[in-house]
Amino acid sequence: MSGGESAGFPGRPGNPADDRQNSGRQVPELPVESVRIGNCSGFYGDRLSAMREMLEGAPDDRHSLDVLTGDYLAELTMLILGKDTMKDPSLGYARTFVRQVEDCLGLALERGVRIVSNAGGLNPAGLAARLREVARGLGLDPAIAYVEGDDLRGTDLGFPGALTANAYLGGFGIARALEQGADVVVTGRVTDASLVVGPAAAYHGWKPDDLDALAGGVVAGHVVECGTQATGGNFSGFATLPHTGLPLGFPIAEVAADGSSVITKHPGTGGAVTVDTVTAQLFYEIQGPRYLGPDVTARLDTIALEQIGEDRIAITGVRGEAPPRQLKVGVNELGGFRNTVELVLTGLDVEGKAEWVRAQLDAALGDPGPATVTWSTVTPPPADAGTEEAASYLLRCTVMDQQADPVGRRFTAAAVELALASYPGFTMTAPPAAPTPYGVYRPAYVDRTAVIHTVVHADGTRETVPDPTTFGDEAPPEDGRRPSPYPAPTPRLTRSLPLGTFVHARSGDKGGDANLGLWVGHDDSGSYAERVTWLSKLITPKKIRELVPEAADLEVEVYLLPNLGGVNVILRGLLGEGVAASTRFDPQAKGLGEWVRSRTVAIEESLL
Repeated sequence: MSGGESAGFPGRPGNPADDRQNSGRQVPELPVESVRIGNCSGFYGDRLSAMREMLEGAPDDRHSLDVLTGDYLAELTMLILGKDTMKDPSLGYARTFVRQVEDCLGLALERGVRIVSNAGGLNPAGLAARLREVARGLGLDPAIAYVEGDDLRGTDLGFPGALTANAYLGGFGIARALEQGADVVVTGRVTDASLVVGPAAAYHGWKPDDLDALAGGVVAGHVVECGTQATGGNFSGFATLPHTGLPLGFPIAEVAADGSSVITKHPGTGGAVTVDTVTAQLFYEIQGPRYLGPDVTARLDTIALEQIGEDRIAITGVRGEAPPRQLKVGVNELGGFRNTVELVLTGLDVEGKAEWVRAQLDAALGDPGPATVTWSTVTPPPADAGTEEAASYLLRCTVMDQQADPVGRRFTAAAVELALASYPGFTMTAPPAAPTPYGVYRPAYVDRTAVIHTVVHADGTRETVPDPTTFGDEAPPEDGRRPSPYPAPTPRLTRSLPLGTFVHARSGDKGGDANLGLWVGHDDSGSYAERVTWLSKLITPKKIRELVPEAADLEVEVYLLPNLGGVNVILRGLLGEGVAASTRFDPQAKGLGEWVRSRTVAIEESLL
């Protein structure tokens, strides 16, 4: 279906213009070829000014946005919103989104830009009501719809007592809301990519069996969902970016009728859109070549990237397969309480100092003490350090228990009482704090028939979004993994150098698992293909366990993605029971990739 054959997107080609009056706003015609979907948030806490920046940043009408999305939800965010509802049941949504809309709603309506966001979290109905209240205060009358049905708390599906239990919905509920004239659509837990799939489906008239187009929409959505991570944020090749001092620009996906897209950003904003910055985001929080979603399974091993202009990356060739029969559910449960003290060890014999204070505090905690006591490892500072800070090491003790008392004053008092009775130079980085509750994340799966994907339109009418009629099976565990064994490479002269000499990385968390993407950067060396072959042979589960000793006893999976020039690695269980419960130094594995890049490996001379 061509872009002009819109399926009911008001004010778009092929449809009567929306005749509702909203402060005299003009709804611009879209180009037939694509729909321009921008992003203004990658997490709850992202740059508040980004919504206005995205609305004002187009140099002319041709470059203006059609839809502005905001992604506010993550596994940890759902836990935070769940705790909010414990204090006030009327909350449960991203309150910063309300502030942004209050500032920018008039501008968005004037420019004909529709807003789509998952900021509804656990309470999309409450957020929609709050936005209507804000709009009335501004003298505006936008059509505000919301999508619900993801919240499975209180059902008989096996989540008793869960703080949150939300199925990941797809994009067709958003599409229906837009087709029926919504100016603003807020949702609960849809997949991040659905924020782009929904508007693209509405504009281009995609149906559930348009699998390749939907898969392309998913890939475009995955690239822009984390905001400025697509324009240079958290990018291991940051040194190659223009360092203008400007805030990084948020990304835009120009999505065509066939699902192909161009990733770009507003001119004059910071950062850059390159093959490597886009690849970095494509490797973020994925698993194997099949990227399973509620609307489609996108084949990541079919993606082709091409730089077609400054800050313009074309994504083509994406193939789609039928979605799985079940929906994923993100479940957060209260795990108990936790607390931490951080001690400073300075100068000589830090190992001995750490051993003494550990023995003292362990004894002071008594028996029974906290259910879990975790100490960080000790790395001696360099000899003859030039500053006191460089001569110091931070030793952390983290305690966890079902009850607050064992990790509260009993713990902090025991630590403070050692101030004059332990190792020389005893000090803490901060005063002891009260214990805080923590959550435990786990994924679950439910049949689609148990979830009622519902749109509540601006006029209050409710519409159930039908399920797909064709399903695929999840890929077998070995699908896409490294063929084994690889033929041994011919011996060549090598040098011991950091893996990051020409390899980029992006890492993150998926519940208790860590995701690590490694790929060969694009430069003018002329050895790109040979470097990809070398990296594909180097990165095996055994090699990952060598590079990441913490994973020595863990299940490690390695998936080849040669079209993206690299591999994706899953380290099962590295993060324990998820970010909120992890006692690891880097509980979301954000720095894992940079650590692995710093590890020394043998690199063939011919590749340098």
